[in-house]
Amino acid sequence: MKNNLGYACINMTLSEQPKSRRITTNRSMIKRTFKAKGLPYASELALQNSRDLLTILKWNEQHDIRFFRISSDIFPWSSEYKLADLPDFDAICDALQDAGDFIEDHDHRITSHPGPFNKLTSPRESVVTNTIRDLDTHGELFDMLGLSRTPYNKLNIHVGAHYNDKPMALANFNRNYHRLSEGAKSRLTVENDDKASLYSTRELHEEVYQKIGIPIVHDLHHHTFCTGGLDQEEALLTAAMTWGGIKPVVHYSESRSREKQDPKIRANAHSDMIIDKINTFGLDVDVMIEAKSKELALLNYRRAYC
Repeated sequence: MKNNLGYACINMTLSEQPKSRRITTNRSMIKRTFKAKGLPYASELALQNSRDLLTILKWNEQHDIRFFRISSDIFPWSSEYKLADLPDFDAICDALQDAGDFIEDHDHRITSHPGPFNKLTSPRESVVTNTIRDLDTHGELFDMLGLSRTPYNKLNIHVGAHYNDKPMALANFNRNYHRLSEGAKSRLTVENDDKASLYSTRELHEEVYQKIGIPIVHDLHHHTFCTGGLDQEEALLTAAMTWGGIKPVVHYSESRSREKQDPKIRANAHSDMIIDKINTFGLDVDVMIEAKSKELALLNYRRAYC
């Protein structure tokens, strides 16, 4: 079965150009710069990022890639303002609408993976409030692109922390999920972790999906470090069954330690390229390749196996 392959956030072919010709959606700045230059500069960068998104999507289409994870950095320091307050907001909306029209016309699947600081599990209200704000902003971005309010256009996060009390952390996650905007809540998915002390696909199924119905993104590489007592096929099938009528997404990467033959590198660190043939056990899924060489890894894999 031919699975749809995607890559994450950065197109290295387009981004590794001289600065005047660089195409990227993750222009940002340090906090000191934001404080000095404020909303006008954040708005300028956000507009450039939004316009470059369409260029990346067109490159993807030219290379028969229709699955892409959008960067979470399109709006620099978005925790510090409302998107509508950006001076270039109207132009940004126009650029994102153009990108959204292209996505719809060419049947691309777009997702995002908000950062690891997002923790609906936290016992600290300030952390939860900031998490809700960030996830809601991602939902607003996807609405601006005109993407479906379903996990087909997923906003994927990790439960990601246990605070030495997993039942408490999971209860917090499930309760705080209901505080999200509809734009975020309707797209949310959860992913298994790469540490044995955290959350396996099996645990996410029992403690999250069965209680609040969030689909599970199974990461095949992470599973090797946190199995929950299931083999790879069992775990993948468990996750795939949570998606209802929507095509599931799985994540795939390989060990950088093995690739570089260097035991000093963490085994769970991602490789530059993909060496092995991806085994999805005959399931019809979209595969997000999480390799450091991004689209180059995808194209290299496709030459080898597709």
